Parts: sequence; C-alpha cells; structure tokens
Amino acid sequence: MAKSTKKSTRKFEKNHLKDTLEKRKAGAKIKQRQQIKEKRQARNARDAEFSGKAAEEDGAPKKVAKEDPFGKMNVDDFFQGGFEIPEKPVEKMTKSSGTEKLGKRKRVEAEEDDNDDSSEASFEEAPVLSDSENEDGSEDEDETGMSKSAMDALAKKDPEFYRFLKENDPEALDFDENADLAEVDDLSGSDDEGPKKKKQKKSKKKASEEPEVEEEEEGDSSEVTTAMVSKWKKAMSEQHSLRAMRQVVLAFRAAAHVNEDEGKEYKYTISSPEVYHELLLITLKYVPEVLNHHLPVKETAVGKVRVATDSKKFRTLTPLLKSHTSSVHHLLTSLSDAATLNLTLSSIAPLLPYLLSFKKVLKDVVKTVVDIWSDASSTEATRITAFLVVRRLAVIGDLGLREAVLKTVYQGLIKGSRNTTIHTIQGINLTKNSAAELWGLDAGVGYATGFTFIRQLAIHLRSSITNNQKESYKTVYNWQYVHSLDFWSCVLSEHCNPLKEAEMGKESQLRPLIYPTVQVTLGAMRLIPTSTYFPLRFHMIRSLLRLSRATGTYIPLAPALLEVLSSAEMKKPPKASTLKAFDFACNYKAQKAYLRTRVYQDGVGEQVVELLSEFFVLWSTSIAFPELALPVIVMIKRWLKDAGKKSLGNKNNKVNSMLLLIIQKLEASGKFIEEKRSKVDFAPNNRAGVDGFLKDFAWEKTPLGAFVVGQRKQREEKAKMLEEGRREEERKRKLDEEKAKAQGSDEETDGVSDNEDSETGFASDDDE
Repeated sequence: MAKSTKKSTRKFEKNHLKDTLEKRKAGAKIKQRQQIKEKRQARNARDAEFSGKAAEEDGAPKKVAKEDPFGKMNVDDFFQGGFEIPEKPVEKMTKSSGTEKLGKRKRVEAEEDDNDDSSEASFEEAPVLSDSENEDGSEDEDETGMSKSAMDALAKKDPEFYRFLKENDPEALDFDENADLAEVDDLSGSDDEGPKKKKQKKSKKKASEEPEVEEEEEGDSSEVTTAMVSKWKKAMSEQHSLRAMRQVVLAFRAAAHVNEDEGKEYKYTISSPEVYHELLLITLKYVPEVLNHHLPVKETAVGKVRVATDSKKFRTLTPLLKSHTSSVHHLLTSLSDAATLNLTLSSIAPLLPYLLSFKKVLKDVVKTVVDIWSDASSTEATRITAFLVVRRLAVIGDLGLREAVLKTVYQGLIKGSRNTTIHTIQGINLTKNSAAELWGLDAGVGYATGFTFIRQLAIHLRSSITNNQKESYKTVYNWQYVHSLDFWSCVLSEHCNPLKEAEMGKESQLRPLIYPTVQVTLGAMRLIPTSTYFPLRFHMIRSLLRLSRATGTYIPLAPALLEVLSSAEMKKPPKASTLKAFDFACNYKAQKAYLRTRVYQDGVGEQVVELLSEFFVLWSTSIAFPELALPVIVMIKRWLKDAGKKSLGNKNNKVNSMLLLIIQKLEASGKFIEEKRSKVDFAPNNRAGVDGFLKDFAWEKTPLGAFVVGQRKQREEKAKMLEEGRREEERKRKLDEEKAKAQGSDEETDGVSDNEDSETGFASDDDE
C-alpha cells in the first residue's frame, strides 16, 4: 500500500502536513471566536429589547464596541481602506504621556477582547465544561493562572522544572485556597464606597486603615465567633456588602464540610453548635438577597428570566457563586433534619437564574434535589419544597434544560417507587401527582419525553413476551413498571382533560399518547393471567379507569374483569383460613398462602364488583348504556348459575350476593336510560343529539350512580380507620426507636465517664 502512494503526497506529509493542520486549527479558532462574538451581539440585542435600558446599564460593553473600529471589517475591507488609524474617543488624560497612554490602552483592549471571548465560550457553550475544577466547583475563567492542583501535577510530571520555579520564582508556587475569590473584595470596595465619594478625601486615611485592621483580625482568628457572624449579618442586611458575603461563603464552606476527615484545610473553623446554626441561617437567607441586589434578575410575565452574564460583576462573582452552590449541594447530601433541609432547599430557588449558565453544577444540584424529593424517608413538606425547586428550574430553563429536568424527575420517580409498602405508598402517590404537573409546562418537550418513556415500556413488554426464559416476565411484573404506567395515566388525565383543553382553545399535544399507554397497559395485565397476579391487574385497571374518566375515552375494561370471574380461583370452593385480609393497595402479587382461601376469594370478589361498578358508572348517562351493560349482565348471570350448583359451585354466598346486587343496579340503570331515550326526537345518526343526551344530568342520580356513591363512602371510612391504625403503629415504632437510642447513649456516656475517671486517676469505690 505504501508504494501506491504518490511521491509528492509522501513529501507533503513529511514536510508540510503538520503546518497545514495547525493553520486549519488556527483558522477554526478564529471562526469560532467570530461566531461567539455574533452570538454575544445577538444576545445583547435581545436584552435591549427585553429591558429597554440595555444601553444605560451595559455601558462598558458598549464602550468596547465603539473603541473597536475594525470589529465589523473583514480582511479585504481593511486593506482597501489603507493604513489610516481611526480616531479614538477622547478620554480624560492622566499625567502620563499620550503615547504611553495609547500603547497601554491597546494592550488592555486586546486583553479585554480575549477575556470577553473566553467568558462567552464558557457561558454560551455551557455544556462543554472543563473536567478539572478547583475544590469549590469553580473554573478559572478570568486570568486566574495555574491552580494548586496543576502545580502538584507539574511537580510529579516535570520535577526539574518545578525545582527551577521553586528556586527562581517561589511566589508562583504560593497559592491561597481562596485566591479565586479575591477580586470580590475589590468589587465590594468600589460598590460600598461609591456613595461616599465626597467624603473620601477627608477620611481617606481612616478608610485605608480600617480594612487593614479587619484583615488582620480575620487572618489571625480562624475560629468563627458569634461576634463575627453578627458583624457579617449586619453588613449583608444593611449594606449588601460583597466582602461580608465572601467571608460568609468561606465560613459556610467550612461548615458544610464540618466533621469530615478529608485532609482539606479551610480558612475558618467552627466548633460551637450555636455559631454553626447562626451561620447557616444568615448564609441561606442573605446570600441570595445580596446577589439579587448586585445582579438583579429580570423576569417576564411568561416566566423567562434574564441576568447580565456579560457584565464584569457577574464574571467576578462567578467563583463565589459556584463555591456557595457546591457547599449547599454538599450540605444537602449530609442533612437529616427536616426543618434544616427545608430551609436549605428553599435557598436554592433564588440562585437558579444565576446557575443557568453552569450546566454541570446545575445537573448535580438537580439530581440531589430530585433524590430528596423521591426519597421515602423525606417528609411531605420536604418533598413539596424540593418539587418547587425543580418546578422553578423547569419554568425558567431552556428546552434542553427542561428536557433534562423531566428525565431526571422520571428516573427519580422510578427509583423511589422500587419499595412500595403501606408506609411509603402515600409518598409515592404524592411524587406521581406532583411530577405529572411538569409535563404540562411545555407540551412539546413533554410529548417527546413521554413518547420515549412509553416506548421503552412497550419494548420491555415485547421482550418479555418474545423471550421464553423463565424469569423474563419480571421485567414487567414489578412495582416500578406498575407505577410507571400509573404515572403516565396521571399525566394524561391531568393534561388531556376536556375542560383544560377548552381553556387552552386547542387539543392537548399529549393526547396522541393515550392510545399507546392503553395498549401497553392492557398487554401488561394479560401477560400472566393467573390468580397470583390479580392484584397487579386491579392496579392497572384503576389506572385506565382514571384515564377514561378524565379524558372521556372509552376503554373496554369489562372483559378483563370477567376473565377474573372465569378463573379457577373464583369457580372452585375456597378453603378456610385464619389469615388477615389481603391488602390489594400495597401488593401486586398474592402470596402462595393466600391462594384458594376464602379470605383471598372474598377480596377478589369485592375488587371485581367495585371496579365493574366504577367502570359502568362512567357511562351511566350515555344513550348506549343498555347495550353496553347487556353482555356483562348475561355473563354474570351465567356465572352465578354455575356457582350456585351444589356439586360444582364455589359455595361463597358473600361473593355471589355482591355480584347479584351489581346485576340489579345495572338492570335498573338500563331501564332508566331506556325511559329517557324513548322521549328523544332524534335519530342515532344525529351526533350532536347523541352527545347532548343527559349531558346536564348528574350521574349520581342514576340507580347505579347512587349505589357507587354509597360504596365510595364505605371505602373511605374503612381507609380512614386503617390510616389511623397505621399512624398509631408508626408513632409507637418511633417512640421505641427513641427509647432505644436514649438507652444506648446513656450506656455510652456511662462507659466514657468510667474510662475518663480511670484515665485521670480517679478510681471508683469498688476499685479502691
């Protein structure tokens, strides 16, 4: 192959290929810089349209644009215009010469252009982030130089050069852990001393001495005291001081990592619980307020937010913001107290507009917040607070961020529903109902993510059907799959409601997802039609009933319930058992001990009667109700005839009497509809007349509707009694745990005191 290559090609590869590639890369960088500049100009134009005052607020960027006369020139225009240098706007001259001032300004402008480009690259193209970050989560963006970790790596990689630096330039190796936050002091000084310019000459000496005293005090005392916290609180609340906020952020970072043996040293140390509590409160309360004072967030009526990310103040505060966010994120992972957790979560929401440019930091924070929201051990108030943070981010974020939030929320929901018990079922229902709201914020993104996840459920179902392995059905028959289908039922029920669609004036974009959801659910419930998985079938039928009730979609659920009656579990006589009643709400699978028992057969019969009545009451005012109910009435009557035989019947009078009662209610409602139908004066092909039949008639007044209302009240009372018993049981369990903890701590205290006495030379009476 080598001989077939031309000699000129090989010569080019040897002599010129490397230079050519480097030139192409340089050209690509220049092109990318131009694209970034165009994006910045477009965004500034949008900001100007948004606020109407962009020219007054962003004075610095505008001045830079005026000072750059070649910004909009290409190379040809530049050379055609000759080498005549345009005149610069005249500024106030200092005592230095004009040539020196001009040369200095050129260098500063070049540096500012580079800084602007680098900042745009980091903010506009936020997904492309650096892998190496310093310990507070910030990246060196504004001429911060080499970091300590980079120098440590240099010492290992090139020890000779490191030794040369140590001998000739030792200051290059002296790093302050908080060097990236040093510019905040200068910014704070200029802001805080701005309104005092008239008195600056008189108190110049005094003003220059006071900061030095403060720095000496803070440098000498690394232990945070109550007086320091009070001083910081006063400065932040009254003056909105950035310098005080910097000190608070540094102290808060130490507080977030307290009692951790990581070998890291922080500027401050905290040993008092009172100081820790006070510092936590002022940090979470006043840091967002100070940030909002110096970098106000502008919000439209639609919910979109704007922050001046191009300003020098934002770039200076970026390391401080990232440090504080990383500390809050670390604190969230270690907190267990519900009140403190709620306070910490509430402090994140005001920071979200500033973090939109930092996708990597935002991704970690959202993942932690979603974990708290979906955690079974979190209280209801904590879950709601965490959800409000996630919802706020979904509202103000762009399409990509909104999609990432929806995916993270869905993954957290599935992860949190793995273990479903009587103690966790309410929390799981809360997460499903709250998460369903997010899919209506942006119907386009909601449809895309919903289609992806429902398709994933369908793929799991298909693989379990086609796969002949013994355990293949377990990918479908588990709590996570059941809760997934139930969640999509909640989403579609909430956002495809006819009333909501009428308010919007158009059909919901999520409505096409109803059909695949129903098909996957019907296929999953019939995957293994044995009596062991009757509870799972009932769960899925309830999900489809909710969907049918909310959207007005007819779903044929009666055949799935008649299949349960036709099973051997319900036809054969049950055996006596002393087991407690089976809980269908918190189980998707019946234990082997319950099968063929009277307890289980009675429970299944109650579920069938309840679900049949709930299904038919949806269409109790429909003009076609008699024809809809007739096949079911015939099937149940035939089943009751077989069950009543002395030799082959199930000998369960309770189930048989319940089914006989539902037949009576169905027949009564059929006769009621026939009487109303006999008085109409339109033909069946009149669609408007058919849809308007008994439209304003309350379904509760029909014979079947009155029966369902009474049954619901009985079930609510029963559920209330069970919930009271569960809470009482949980309260007793917590008291027992607290007593056991107290006894354990007393024993440890006694042991420690005995050890201390023996170590200090004070022996007990027995020892003597």
